[in-house]
Amino acid sequence: MNAVTPIVKIPHLTERGHVTQSRVVASEWTKFITLRSTLWSLGVGMFLTLAFPILFATVTGARWGQMSPHERADRNPLDIALAGVNVAQLAIAVLGVLVITGEYSTGMIRSTMLAVPKRLPVLWAKLGLYAVVSFVLTLPAVIIAFYASQAILDRHHILQISISSSGVFRSLLGGALYVTLVGVFAMAIGAIVRNTAGGIALFAGIFFVIPPLMNIFPTNWNNAISRWLPSEAGRQLFALTRDPNRYAQWPSGAIFLGYCVLAIAIAAVLMRRRDV
Repeated sequence: MNAVTPIVKIPHLTERGHVTQSRVVASEWTKFITLRSTLWSLGVGMFLTLAFPILFATVTGARWGQMSPHERADRNPLDIALAGVNVAQLAIAVLGVLVITGEYSTGMIRSTMLAVPKRLPVLWAKLGLYAVVSFVLTLPAVIIAFYASQAILDRHHILQISISSSGVFRSLLGGALYVTLVGVFAMAIGAIVRNTAGGIALFAGIFFVIPPLMNIFPTNWNNAISRWLPSEAGRQLFALTRDPNRYAQWPSGAIFLGYCVLAIAIAAVLMRRRDV
């Protein structure tokens, strides 16, 4: 006796889905918050932003009486409050690279690009989400670090500074913007190289290897070149006083933003032209 194969009718869909930027953002958000590495990296970044100012403020307060006048002059209360920014940038940059290279290493990028054939909406969604999340988390952390360090140093009136003082809130805002742009720049590098180790190594070379190498040049050459480096230009965003060898805060910020835009443009072109 022959088995009869039942005929199954597939119902017609009443609605057809379209790939829109908002749906791509929703998809990327789901991936973003469900990855354990994302939560850990963000947590480490925020912890460092808070921990280093508290540590430096505690050490400064405990040793203030034994410090020489020269050492005391080097202790700027805003530098103490923003000490965590220079350390947290590494955690944020590593996460920026991982957010996009992780999909290439697992092969998930094929499914992503199959769902979004135009590809660039994926890049815009990743960059936008990461920038917003980084800034929303970093700005409160920087402000809390400021108030925490000031509370620890309350016995030393010379180290007291108000957030309403000229340039203070601007510098705190600049610190959050700097960390955000570092993450965006690192993500663009990750999209360019498509490799986690390579992306992190390239970022570290640009931000931590090249600047010290400038010291081999004569001072006037060093100053002329260093003001154009991404790391040096970006750090002026949260400097309370202007370094005479660097451009002012917002021109320096514009230079750093220009590097970010250039990296994003290269990543966009390569993402469109490469095979997955």
